[in-house]
Amino acid sequence: MACGGGCGAHAPLAIGDALPALAPLRMALEPDAHAEELIGWLQAYLRVDTQNPPGNETAGARWMAGLLEREGIASEIVEFAPGRGSLIARLPATATSATTGERPLCLLSHIDTVTSEIAKWPADSGPLSGVRKGGEIWGRGALDMKGMGILELAVMVHLKRRAVPLRREVILLAVADEEVDNLGMKHLVAQHWDRIGCSHLLNEGGIAIEDALAPGQTFFAISVAEKGLLWLKLTAHGKSGHGSTPIPGRAPDRLLDALAKVRALAPPTQIHPSLYASFAAAGRDVGGVVGFVLQRPSLVDLLAVSDLRAEPGTRAAIENTCQITGFSGMFAPNVVPSEVSAQLDCRLLPGVAPRAFLAELQRAIGDPAVHFTVIHEAAATESPMDDPLFRTLLRHAPGLGPRVVAGPVLSVGFTDSIYVRPLGVRAYGFVPLQVSRALAETMHGERERVPEATFVRGLGVLWRVIIDAAAAPPAAGASGAAAAAMAN
Repeated sequence: MACGGGCGAHAPLAIGDALPALAPLRMALEPDAHAEELIGWLQAYLRVDTQNPPGNETAGARWMAGLLEREGIASEIVEFAPGRGSLIARLPATATSATTGERPLCLLSHIDTVTSEIAKWPADSGPLSGVRKGGEIWGRGALDMKGMGILELAVMVHLKRRAVPLRREVILLAVADEEVDNLGMKHLVAQHWDRIGCSHLLNEGGIAIEDALAPGQTFFAISVAEKGLLWLKLTAHGKSGHGSTPIPGRAPDRLLDALAKVRALAPPTQIHPSLYASFAAAGRDVGGVVGFVLQRPSLVDLLAVSDLRAEPGTRAAIENTCQITGFSGMFAPNVVPSEVSAQLDCRLLPGVAPRAFLAELQRAIGDPAVHFTVIHEAAATESPMDDPLFRTLLRHAPGLGPRVVAGPVLSVGFTDSIYVRPLGVRAYGFVPLQVSRALAETMHGERERVPEATFVRGLGVLWRVIIDAAAAPPAAGASGAAAAAMAN
Protein backbone atom coordinates (compact mmCIF):
# COMPACT_ATOMS: atom_id res chain seq x y z
CA MET A 1 0.00 0.00 0.00
CA ALA A 2 1.18 3.51 -0.76
CA CYS A 3 0.27 4.61 2.76
CA GLY A 4 1.78 1.61 4.49
CA GLY A 5 -1.15 1.41 6.90
CA GLY A 6 0.23 4.17 9.08
CA CYS A 7 -1.48 7.30 7.81
CA GLY A 8 -3.92 9.29 9.87
CA ALA A 9 -6.76 11.49 8.68
CA HIS A 10 -6.07 12.97 5.27
CA ALA A 11 -5.75 16.74 5.37
CA PRO A 12 -8.20 18.61 3.12
CA LEU A 13 -6.76 19.65 -0.20
CA ALA A 14 -5.59 23.25 -0.21
CA ILE A 15 -8.07 25.15 -2.34
CA GLY A 16 -7.15 28.75 -1.63
CA ASP A 17 -9.18 31.87 -2.16
CA ALA A 18 -10.16 33.54 -5.40
CA LEU A 19 -8.77 37.00 -6.02
CA PRO A 20 -11.55 39.39 -4.89
CA ALA A 21 -10.69 41.89 -7.63
CA LEU A 22 -11.73 39.34 -10.27
CA ALA A 23 -15.26 38.96 -8.90
CA PRO A 24 -16.83 41.35 -11.46
CA LEU A 25 -15.27 39.38 -14.30
CA ARG A 26 -16.42 36.05 -12.89
CA MET A 27 -19.96 37.40 -12.81
CA ALA A 28 -19.73 38.99 -16.26
CA LEU A 29 -21.12 35.94 -18.07
CA GLU A 30 -24.58 34.52 -17.46
CA PRO A 31 -24.62 31.19 -19.35
CA ASP A 32 -28.41 30.90 -19.54
CA ALA A 33 -28.53 34.10 -21.59
CA HIS A 34 -26.41 32.39 -24.26
CA ALA A 35 -27.86 28.88 -24.06
CA GLU A 36 -29.43 28.81 -27.51
CA GLU A 37 -26.29 30.10 -29.19
CA LEU A 38 -24.13 27.63 -27.29
CA ILE A 39 -26.36 24.65 -28.08
CA GLY A 40 -26.55 25.70 -31.73
CA TRP A 41 -22.77 25.71 -31.96
CA LEU A 42 -22.58 22.18 -30.57
CA GLN A 43 -25.28 20.94 -32.93
CA ALA A 44 -23.40 22.32 -35.93
CA TYR A 45 -20.07 20.89 -34.77
CA LEU A 46 -21.57 17.43 -34.19
CA ARG A 47 -22.82 17.44 -37.78
CA VAL A 48 -19.27 17.76 -39.12
CA ASP A 49 -18.20 14.17 -39.73
CA THR A 50 -14.80 13.67 -38.11
CA GLN A 51 -15.12 10.00 -37.21
CA ASN A 52 -11.69 8.42 -37.06
CA PRO A 53 -10.87 6.60 -39.22
CA PRO A 54 -10.57 8.37 -41.55
CA GLY A 55 -10.69 11.52 -39.41
CA ASN A 56 -11.12 14.41 -41.85
CA GLU A 57 -10.43 16.73 -38.91
CA THR A 58 -9.56 19.65 -41.16
CA ALA A 59 -13.29 20.01 -41.83
CA GLY A 60 -13.93 20.42 -38.10
CA ALA A 61 -10.98 22.79 -37.74
CA ARG A 62 -12.31 24.94 -40.59
CA TRP A 63 -15.74 25.09 -38.96
CA MET A 64 -14.19 26.34 -35.73
CA ALA A 65 -11.91 28.77 -37.59
CA GLY A 66 -14.89 30.28 -39.39
CA LEU A 67 -16.74 30.93 -36.15
CA LEU A 68 -13.63 32.42 -34.55
CA GLU A 69 -13.02 34.66 -37.56
CA ARG A 70 -16.54 36.08 -37.28
CA GLU A 71 -15.70 36.97 -33.68
CA GLY A 72 -12.43 38.65 -34.63
CA ILE A 73 -10.16 35.87 -33.31
CA ALA A 74 -7.35 34.81 -35.60
CA SER A 75 -6.49 31.11 -35.95
CA GLU A 76 -4.45 28.76 -38.08
CA ILE A 77 -4.79 25.15 -39.17
CA VAL A 78 -1.73 22.90 -39.32
CA GLU A 79 -1.93 19.47 -40.93
CA PHE A 80 0.21 16.39 -40.33
CA ALA A 81 -1.35 14.82 -43.46
CA PRO A 82 -3.89 16.01 -46.06
CA GLY A 83 -7.25 16.52 -44.36
CA ARG A 84 -5.79 15.80 -40.91
CA GLY A 85 -5.61 19.28 -39.43
CA SER A 86 -5.37 20.80 -35.95
CA LEU A 87 -6.41 24.33 -35.00
CA ILE A 88 -4.44 26.90 -33.02
CA ALA A 89 -6.10 30.15 -31.89
CA ARG A 90 -4.92 32.64 -29.32
CA LEU A 91 -5.93 35.63 -27.28
CA PRO A 92 -2.86 37.66 -26.33
CA ALA A 93 -2.14 38.99 -22.89
CA THR A 94 -3.21 42.60 -22.49
CA ALA A 95 -0.20 44.85 -23.13
CA THR A 96 -0.69 46.89 -19.97
CA SER A 97 -1.09 43.82 -17.76
CA ALA A 98 1.32 41.31 -19.30
CA THR A 99 3.88 41.81 -16.56
CA THR A 100 3.46 38.68 -14.47
CA GLY A 101 5.69 36.52 -16.63
CA GLU A 102 3.10 33.73 -16.69
CA ARG A 103 3.34 31.48 -19.71
CA PRO A 104 0.21 30.74 -21.78
CA LEU A 105 -2.77 28.72 -20.60
CA CYS A 106 -3.83 26.13 -23.19
CA LEU A 107 -7.38 24.83 -23.65
CA LEU A 108 -7.13 21.50 -25.46
CA SER A 109 -9.73 19.32 -27.15
CA HIS A 110 -9.64 16.80 -29.96
CA ILE A 111 -11.65 17.15 -33.15
CA ASP A 112 -11.89 13.49 -34.09
CA THR A 113 -14.40 11.04 -32.67
CA VAL A 114 -14.61 7.29 -32.70
CA THR A 115 -16.76 5.63 -35.34
CA SER A 116 -20.39 4.60 -34.84
CA GLU A 117 -22.67 1.69 -35.53
CA ILE A 118 -25.54 3.66 -37.03
CA ALA A 119 -27.97 0.75 -36.64
CA LYS A 120 -27.57 1.02 -32.84
CA TRP A 121 -28.79 4.63 -32.80
CA PRO A 122 -32.41 5.85 -33.00
CA ALA A 123 -33.49 6.72 -36.53
CA ASP A 124 -34.33 10.30 -35.53
CA SER A 125 -31.11 10.99 -33.60
CA GLY A 126 -28.13 9.41 -35.27
CA PRO A 127 -24.43 9.98 -34.58
CA LEU A 128 -24.19 12.95 -36.97
CA SER A 129 -27.61 14.43 -36.26
CA GLY A 130 -26.91 16.97 -33.53
CA VAL A 131 -30.59 16.60 -32.64
CA ARG A 132 -32.15 18.09 -29.50
CA LYS A 133 -34.43 15.50 -27.94
CA GLY A 134 -35.68 15.05 -24.40
CA GLY A 135 -33.55 17.89 -23.10
CA GLU A 136 -30.38 16.32 -24.53
CA ILE A 137 -28.12 16.96 -27.52
CA TRP A 138 -27.39 13.78 -29.48
CA GLY A 139 -24.35 12.92 -31.54
CA ARG A 140 -21.00 11.22 -31.64
CA GLY A 141 -18.63 13.41 -29.68
CA ALA A 142 -21.25 15.11 -27.51
CA LEU A 143 -19.29 13.89 -24.48
CA ASP A 144 -16.01 12.82 -26.10
CA MET A 145 -15.11 15.49 -26.78
CA LYS A 146 -16.80 17.98 -29.06
CA GLY A 147 -18.89 19.19 -26.15
CA MET A 148 -15.79 20.32 -24.26
CA GLY A 149 -14.36 21.74 -27.49
CA ILE A 150 -17.39 24.00 -27.81
CA LEU A 151 -17.20 25.08 -24.16
CA GLU A 152 -13.55 26.06 -24.63
CA LEU A 153 -14.35 27.85 -27.88
CA ALA A 154 -17.24 29.69 -26.21
CA VAL A 155 -14.97 30.90 -23.40
CA MET A 156 -12.56 32.28 -26.01
CA VAL A 157 -15.42 34.05 -27.79
CA HIS A 158 -16.80 35.62 -24.63
CA LEU A 159 -13.36 36.73 -23.46
CA LYS A 160 -13.02 38.52 -26.80
CA ARG A 161 -16.54 39.98 -26.82
CA ARG A 162 -16.07 41.44 -23.36
CA ALA A 163 -12.49 42.59 -23.96
CA VAL A 164 -11.47 40.87 -20.74
CA PRO A 165 -7.96 41.98 -19.72
CA LEU A 166 -5.64 38.98 -19.66
CA ARG A 167 -2.50 38.63 -17.59
CA ARG A 168 -1.40 35.64 -19.69
CA GLU A 169 -2.07 34.43 -23.21
CA VAL A 170 -4.93 31.95 -23.67
CA ILE A 171 -4.47 29.45 -26.49
CA LEU A 172 -7.18 27.23 -27.94
CA LEU A 173 -5.92 23.91 -29.34
CA ALA A 174 -8.22 21.51 -31.19
CA VAL A 175 -6.22 18.57 -32.46
CA ALA A 176 -6.58 15.70 -34.88
CA ASP A 177 -6.23 11.97 -34.34
CA GLU A 178 -6.46 11.63 -30.57
CA GLU A 179 -8.62 8.53 -30.86
CA VAL A 180 -6.21 6.40 -32.90
CA ASP A 181 -2.52 7.36 -33.00
CA ASN A 182 -2.30 10.81 -31.36
CA LEU A 183 -0.56 12.09 -34.46
CA GLY A 184 -2.13 15.53 -34.18
CA MET A 185 -0.68 16.21 -30.74
CA LYS A 186 2.63 14.59 -31.64
CA HIS A 187 2.81 16.94 -34.63
CA LEU A 188 2.12 20.00 -32.49
CA VAL A 189 4.76 18.96 -29.97
CA ALA A 190 7.38 18.20 -32.61
CA GLN A 191 6.77 21.10 -35.00
CA HIS A 192 4.92 23.90 -33.22
CA TRP A 193 5.46 23.72 -29.47
CA ASP A 194 8.14 26.40 -29.47
CA ARG A 195 5.44 28.95 -30.31
CA ILE A 196 2.76 27.42 -28.08
CA GLY A 197 4.78 26.81 -24.94
CA CYS A 198 1.99 26.80 -22.39
CA SER A 199 2.83 26.12 -18.76
CA HIS A 200 -0.67 24.83 -17.93
CA LEU A 201 -3.22 22.93 -19.97
CA LEU A 202 -6.83 21.82 -19.55
CA ASN A 203 -7.94 18.68 -21.37
CA GLU A 204 -10.27 15.72 -21.10
CA GLY A 205 -9.72 13.06 -18.47
CA GLY A 206 -12.08 14.19 -15.71
CA ILE A 207 -15.86 14.54 -15.56
CA ALA A 208 -18.57 14.70 -12.89
CA ILE A 209 -20.38 11.38 -12.35
CA GLU A 210 -23.53 11.11 -10.28
CA ASP A 211 -23.51 8.53 -7.45
CA ALA A 212 -19.90 7.62 -8.27
CA LEU A 213 -18.62 7.25 -4.70
CA ALA A 214 -21.76 7.71 -2.60
CA PRO A 215 -25.52 7.77 -3.24
CA GLY A 216 -26.83 11.25 -3.91
CA GLN A 217 -23.34 12.65 -4.31
CA THR A 218 -21.76 13.70 -7.59
CA PHE A 219 -18.02 13.17 -7.75
CA PHE A 220 -16.16 15.51 -10.10
CA ALA A 221 -12.95 13.72 -11.00
CA ILE A 222 -10.07 16.02 -11.94
CA SER A 223 -7.34 14.03 -13.63
CA VAL A 224 -3.86 14.83 -12.31
CA ALA A 225 -2.11 11.70 -13.59
CA GLU A 226 -2.45 9.02 -16.25
CA LYS A 227 -1.27 5.44 -16.21
CA GLY A 228 1.53 4.46 -18.51
CA LEU A 229 1.04 2.04 -21.36
CA LEU A 230 2.79 -0.91 -22.90
CA TRP A 231 1.16 -2.38 -26.00
CA LEU A 232 2.64 -5.74 -26.93
CA LYS A 233 2.40 -8.42 -29.57
CA LEU A 234 3.21 -11.89 -28.22
CA THR A 235 4.22 -14.30 -30.98
CA ALA A 236 4.61 -18.01 -30.32
CA HIS A 237 6.52 -20.30 -32.68
CA GLY A 238 6.35 -24.05 -33.25
CA LYS A 239 6.21 -26.72 -35.90
CA SER A 240 3.20 -26.58 -38.21
CA GLY A 241 1.15 -29.64 -38.96
CA HIS A 242 -2.20 -31.34 -39.30
CA GLY A 243 -4.91 -30.47 -36.79
CA SER A 244 -5.93 -34.08 -36.31
CA THR A 245 -2.83 -35.05 -34.34
CA PRO A 246 -2.05 -33.41 -30.98
CA ILE A 247 1.68 -32.75 -30.74
CA PRO A 248 3.15 -30.91 -27.71
CA GLY A 249 4.97 -27.63 -28.20
CA ARG A 250 3.04 -26.31 -31.16
CA ALA A 251 2.60 -22.56 -31.49
CA PRO A 252 -1.07 -22.25 -30.39
CA ASP A 253 -0.42 -24.26 -27.22
CA ARG A 254 2.67 -22.19 -26.40
CA LEU A 255 0.69 -19.00 -26.84
CA LEU A 256 -2.14 -20.22 -24.62
CA ASP A 257 0.35 -21.26 -21.93
CA ALA A 258 2.03 -17.83 -22.11
CA LEU A 259 -1.27 -15.98 -21.83
CA ALA A 260 -2.31 -18.14 -18.89
CA LYS A 261 0.87 -17.11 -17.08
CA VAL A 262 0.14 -13.43 -17.82
CA ARG A 263 -3.38 -13.78 -16.45
CA ALA A 264 -2.07 -15.59 -13.35
CA LEU A 265 0.21 -12.74 -12.33
CA ALA A 266 -0.80 -11.21 -9.00
CA PRO A 267 -0.05 -7.50 -9.33
CA PRO A 268 0.62 -5.55 -6.14
CA THR A 269 -1.99 -3.03 -5.05
CA GLN A 270 -0.87 0.59 -4.94
CA ILE A 271 -3.26 3.39 -4.09
CA HIS A 272 -2.19 6.65 -5.70
CA PRO A 273 -2.17 9.71 -3.39
CA SER A 274 -4.86 11.31 -5.55
CA LEU A 275 -7.27 8.50 -4.71
CA TYR A 276 -6.75 8.95 -0.97
CA ALA A 277 -7.39 12.69 -1.41
CA SER A 278 -10.61 12.09 -3.32
CA PHE A 279 -11.86 9.53 -0.82
CA ALA A 280 -11.24 12.07 1.93
CA ALA A 281 -13.19 14.77 0.07
CA ALA A 282 -16.09 12.38 -0.51
CA GLY A 283 -15.95 11.24 3.10
CA ARG A 284 -16.25 14.76 4.48
CA ASP A 285 -19.49 15.14 2.50
CA VAL A 286 -20.89 11.72 3.43
CA GLY A 287 -20.11 11.82 7.16
CA GLY A 288 -20.89 8.98 9.54
CA VAL A 289 -18.91 5.75 9.74
CA VAL A 290 -18.34 5.57 5.98
CA GLY A 291 -17.07 9.13 5.92
CA PHE A 292 -14.78 8.40 8.88
CA VAL A 293 -13.21 5.47 7.01
CA LEU A 294 -12.84 7.34 3.73
CA GLN A 295 -10.92 10.14 5.40
CA ARG A 296 -8.31 7.78 6.86
CA PRO A 297 -5.93 6.10 4.38
CA SER A 298 -4.95 3.43 6.90
CA LEU A 299 -8.61 2.38 7.21
CA VAL A 300 -9.05 2.51 3.44
CA ASP A 301 -6.08 0.13 3.17
CA LEU A 302 -7.54 -2.15 5.83
CA LEU A 303 -11.24 -2.13 4.99
CA ALA A 304 -11.83 -0.92 1.44
CA VAL A 305 -9.16 -2.46 -0.81
CA SER A 306 -11.12 -5.66 -1.38
CA ASP A 307 -14.11 -3.60 -2.52
CA LEU A 308 -11.88 -1.50 -4.78
CA ARG A 309 -10.45 -4.62 -6.39
CA ALA A 310 -13.93 -6.06 -6.91
CA GLU A 311 -15.01 -3.14 -9.10
CA PRO A 312 -13.26 -3.08 -12.52
CA GLY A 313 -12.94 0.70 -12.72
CA THR A 314 -11.28 1.15 -9.36
CA ARG A 315 -9.23 -2.02 -9.69
CA ALA A 316 -7.65 -0.57 -12.82
CA ALA A 317 -6.66 2.51 -10.79
CA ILE A 318 -4.77 0.55 -8.12
CA GLU A 319 -3.05 -2.21 -10.12
CA ASN A 320 -0.98 -2.75 -13.22
CA THR A 321 -3.25 -4.43 -15.76
CA CYS A 322 -2.81 -6.44 -18.97
CA GLN A 323 -5.78 -7.16 -21.21
CA ILE A 324 -5.79 -9.52 -24.19
CA THR A 325 -7.22 -7.50 -27.08
CA GLY A 326 -6.92 -9.81 -30.08
CA PHE A 327 -5.38 -12.79 -31.88
CA SER A 328 -3.90 -13.52 -35.29
CA GLY A 329 -2.21 -16.31 -37.20
CA MET A 330 -4.86 -18.98 -37.79
CA PHE A 331 -5.47 -20.62 -41.16
CA ALA A 332 -7.86 -23.43 -42.05
CA PRO A 333 -9.45 -25.31 -39.12
CA ASN A 334 -7.38 -28.42 -39.87
CA VAL A 335 -4.01 -26.62 -40.06
CA VAL A 336 -1.84 -25.92 -37.01
CA PRO A 337 0.19 -22.81 -37.94
CA SER A 338 3.87 -22.40 -37.12
CA GLU A 339 3.28 -18.90 -35.76
CA VAL A 340 0.37 -17.34 -33.86
CA SER A 341 0.16 -14.12 -31.89
CA ALA A 342 -1.90 -12.21 -29.38
CA GLN A 343 -2.10 -8.53 -28.62
CA LEU A 344 -1.85 -7.14 -25.07
CA ASP A 345 -2.80 -3.75 -23.68
CA CYS A 346 -0.90 -3.23 -20.44
CA ARG A 347 -1.54 -0.12 -18.31
CA LEU A 348 1.06 0.76 -15.70
CA LEU A 349 0.96 2.72 -12.45
CA PRO A 350 3.22 5.72 -11.85
CA GLY A 351 6.73 4.58 -11.02
CA VAL A 352 6.54 1.44 -13.15
CA ALA A 353 8.88 1.64 -16.14
CA PRO A 354 7.44 -0.03 -19.28
CA ARG A 355 10.68 -1.92 -20.03
CA ALA A 356 10.98 -3.16 -16.46
CA PHE A 357 7.42 -4.46 -16.65
CA LEU A 358 8.21 -6.14 -19.97
CA ALA A 359 11.16 -7.90 -18.36
CA GLU A 360 8.82 -9.11 -15.61
CA LEU A 361 6.45 -10.58 -18.20
CA GLN A 362 9.31 -12.29 -20.01
CA ARG A 363 10.51 -13.89 -16.77
CA ALA A 364 7.01 -15.04 -15.90
CA ILE A 365 6.45 -16.69 -19.28
CA GLY A 366 9.95 -18.13 -19.51
CA ASP A 367 9.51 -19.64 -22.99
CA PRO A 368 12.19 -18.86 -25.60
CA ALA A 369 9.71 -19.76 -28.34
CA VAL A 370 7.48 -16.82 -27.34
CA HIS A 371 8.73 -13.48 -28.60
CA PHE A 372 7.64 -9.96 -27.60
CA THR A 373 7.22 -6.99 -29.95
CA VAL A 374 6.61 -3.56 -28.42
CA ILE A 375 3.90 -1.74 -30.36
CA HIS A 376 3.80 1.39 -28.21
CA GLU A 377 5.08 2.40 -24.80
CA ALA A 378 4.93 5.44 -22.56
CA ALA A 379 5.57 5.92 -18.87
CA ALA A 380 2.88 7.26 -16.57
CA THR A 381 2.77 11.03 -16.21
CA GLU A 382 1.64 13.23 -13.32
CA SER A 383 0.93 16.88 -12.59
CA PRO A 384 1.16 18.28 -9.05
CA MET A 385 -1.84 18.78 -6.82
CA ASP A 386 -0.05 21.71 -5.19
CA ASP A 387 -0.64 24.06 -8.11
CA PRO A 388 -2.65 27.28 -8.50
CA LEU A 389 -4.61 26.00 -11.51
CA PHE A 390 -5.53 22.76 -9.77
CA ARG A 391 -6.70 24.71 -6.71
CA THR A 392 -8.80 26.88 -9.03
CA LEU A 393 -10.41 23.78 -10.53
CA LEU A 394 -11.25 22.48 -7.05
CA ARG A 395 -12.74 25.83 -6.10
CA HIS A 396 -15.12 26.09 -9.06
CA ALA A 397 -16.07 22.45 -9.72
CA PRO A 398 -18.92 22.50 -7.13
CA GLY A 399 -20.63 25.15 -9.26
CA LEU A 400 -22.03 22.37 -11.43
CA GLY A 401 -24.78 21.60 -8.93
CA PRO A 402 -25.73 20.46 -5.42
CA ARG A 403 -23.56 17.92 -3.60
CA VAL A 404 -20.80 18.05 -6.17
CA VAL A 405 -17.54 16.96 -4.55
CA ALA A 406 -14.32 17.42 -6.51
CA GLY A 407 -11.04 15.59 -6.13
CA PRO A 408 -7.98 14.43 -8.02
CA VAL A 409 -7.76 11.09 -9.80
CA LEU A 410 -5.29 8.88 -11.60
CA SER A 411 -6.82 8.24 -15.02
CA VAL A 412 -6.61 4.60 -16.12
CA GLY A 413 -6.58 5.63 -19.77
CA PHE A 414 -4.36 8.15 -21.48
CA THR A 415 -4.98 11.35 -23.37
CA ASP A 416 -2.90 13.81 -25.36
CA SER A 417 -1.72 15.20 -22.01
CA ILE A 418 0.76 12.33 -21.82
CA TYR A 419 2.81 14.00 -24.57
CA VAL A 420 3.12 17.44 -22.94
CA ARG A 421 3.70 16.61 -19.28
CA PRO A 422 7.27 15.46 -20.08
CA LEU A 423 7.83 18.98 -21.48
CA GLY A 424 7.07 20.48 -18.05
CA VAL A 425 3.44 21.32 -18.81
CA ARG A 426 1.04 20.94 -15.88
CA ALA A 427 -1.96 19.26 -17.50
CA TYR A 428 -5.29 18.55 -15.82
CA GLY A 429 -8.35 16.66 -17.02
CA PHE A 430 -11.39 18.83 -16.37
CA VAL A 431 -14.66 18.51 -18.30
CA PRO A 432 -17.39 20.47 -16.45
CA LEU A 433 -20.31 18.20 -17.32
CA GLN A 434 -22.45 16.31 -14.78
CA VAL A 435 -23.80 13.00 -16.06
CA SER A 436 -25.10 9.68 -14.79
CA ARG A 437 -23.05 6.52 -14.95
CA ALA A 438 -25.30 5.23 -17.74
CA LEU A 439 -24.83 8.37 -19.80
CA ALA A 440 -21.06 8.34 -19.30
CA GLU A 441 -21.02 4.83 -20.75
CA THR A 442 -22.32 6.15 -24.08
CA MET A 443 -18.86 7.56 -24.79
CA HIS A 444 -17.41 5.30 -27.49
CA GLY A 445 -20.74 3.46 -27.40
CA GLU A 446 -24.18 3.95 -28.83
CA ARG A 447 -26.65 6.82 -28.24
CA GLU A 448 -24.01 9.31 -27.05
CA ARG A 449 -25.57 12.56 -25.85
CA VAL A 450 -25.21 15.36 -23.34
CA PRO A 451 -27.96 16.98 -21.24
CA GLU A 452 -28.59 20.59 -22.27
CA ALA A 453 -28.78 21.85 -18.68
CA THR A 454 -25.36 20.58 -17.60
CA PHE A 455 -23.82 21.68 -20.90
CA VAL A 456 -24.95 25.25 -20.31
CA ARG A 457 -23.92 25.18 -16.64
CA GLY A 458 -20.56 23.87 -17.73
CA LEU A 459 -19.90 27.10 -19.60
CA GLY A 460 -20.31 29.08 -16.39
CA VAL A 461 -17.94 26.79 -14.48
CA LEU A 462 -15.27 26.91 -17.19
CA TRP A 463 -15.64 30.67 -17.54
CA ARG A 464 -14.98 31.23 -13.84
CA VAL A 465 -11.97 28.89 -13.96
CA ILE A 466 -10.42 30.76 -16.89
CA ILE A 467 -11.08 34.16 -15.31
CA ASP A 468 -9.24 33.13 -12.16
CA ALA A 469 -6.46 31.40 -14.11
CA ALA A 470 -5.80 34.03 -16.78
CA ALA A 471 -7.62 37.32 -16.30
CA ALA A 472 -6.04 40.50 -14.99
CA PRO A 473 -7.92 42.51 -12.37
CA PRO A 474 -9.80 45.48 -13.84
CA ALA A 475 -7.91 48.72 -13.70
CA ALA A 476 -8.18 50.59 -10.42
CA GLY A 477 -11.08 53.00 -10.45
CA ALA A 478 -12.93 51.24 -13.27
CA SER A 479 -16.46 52.55 -13.30
CA GLY A 480 -19.55 50.50 -12.67
CA ALA A 481 -20.66 51.35 -16.17
CA ALA A 482 -17.51 49.81 -17.60
CA ALA A 483 -18.09 46.63 -15.62
CA ALA A 484 -21.68 46.51 -16.77
CA ALA A 485 -20.59 46.88 -20.38
CA MET A 486 -18.59 43.70 -19.97
CA ALA A 487 -21.58 41.69 -18.84
CA ASN A 488 -23.47 39.49 -21.27
